Amino acid sequence: MKKSLLALALFGAFASVAQAQSSVTIYGDVDLGIQHYSNTTTSSNTHTAKTVEKGGDNSRLGFKGTEDLGGGLKAVFQLEIRYDADTGNNENNTRPLFQGESRVGLQGDFGMVRLGRGLTPMEATSAAFEPWSWMPNRVGGFSSDVMVAGYTASPLDGTNSSKNRFSNGIFYNSPVFSGFQINAAMTTKEAGTCTNTSSATTCAYTGITAVGATSLKSTATTITASSEAIATPYSISATYINGPVGVMVAAERNALDTKYMSAGVYFLPIPTLKVMVDYSRQDQSSTIVEAYDKTTAWLVGANYTLGAGKILAGYGQKRPDGLTTTKQTSLGYEHNLSKRTFLYTDVMNKKAALSATKASSVNSIDVGIHHNF
Repeated sequence: MKKSLLALALFGAFASVAQAQSSVTIYGDVDLGIQHYSNTTTSSNTHTAKTVEKGGDNSRLGFKGTEDLGGGLKAVFQLEIRYDADTGNNENNTRPLFQGESRVGLQGDFGMVRLGRGLTPMEATSAAFEPWSWMPNRVGGFSSDVMVAGYTASPLDGTNSSKNRFSNGIFYNSPVFSGFQINAAMTTKEAGTCTNTSSATTCAYTGITAVGATSLKSTATTITASSEAIATPYSISATYINGPVGVMVAAERNALDTKYMSAGVYFLPIPTLKVMVDYSRQDQSSTIVEAYDKTTAWLVGANYTLGAGKILAGYGQKRPDGLTTTKQTSLGYEHNLSKRTFLYTDVMNKKAALSATKASSVNSIDVGIHHNF
């Protein structure tokens, strides 16, 4: 009897140790809302409106975990599914199962090294310097246009693929030293997965159709969906976060040898007010003729917390060479119902470039609910 009790006690002790050494977390969010926007068309100059049901942020379901390997070394993994909450379908119906995240690696005193698919370091660190924290579908946000200067990190991926991630990559995050951290990633020159082989200019050159196919360099139009990348993509960012001050500089190159750089600063003059500035520049000289190959963008923004609410505001401009300037003014409000649930609404006016002499004025408004779990 005593031996049985001893064995049971030892089993329980070992089970507790094993449980402490390995953990898995299930997390995610659900975001749904209604958007209403209007725009001026190029041809008839008429005013149209449309209502769309979709979330301001990507709805996701994720799994992440660690295993203690001893000696300060841990194994880490993260898998993340993105889905359309209004239909229950996989995001855009065509994206991979683990579109958002699919990485595994090791973490220790040296930092963290991971392999797989995930946000580029530039994308991951820039969110703190944009008023809407890079929620991609909130109408007030700057992440999909002005702040990123129309840049895409993975232009050879499929048409509906997320454009701010590297696949087949190796990612490194350094330890934080007195507020400083370095983040870097590199991916292979594998061929793209784009399925639209009828036109290389709409397949391989996602994001630059505003200047038209005639503005592409003739030697670059031979790139098709099955072509190997013409450059090895990389991304690196350096951040300094110390109390009320944050600074970020980042540089990136994609598979078409498009180069991108960004620099941002934020400051909290009082605990409830965050002011931020960001500047970015895109160089497409490898694929676009000189008259259109540079794009610059900047924004100023602020977040002000007032009790359970937060006010978001921003103004930004994007200037592609040879085109009129895109100007965006945004205002938003979030109201926390709990630590995990908030309501939001945004209004935005954007004068977007359509040609060298004409811009289209777009007015948008949204309202929605966001829940984390």
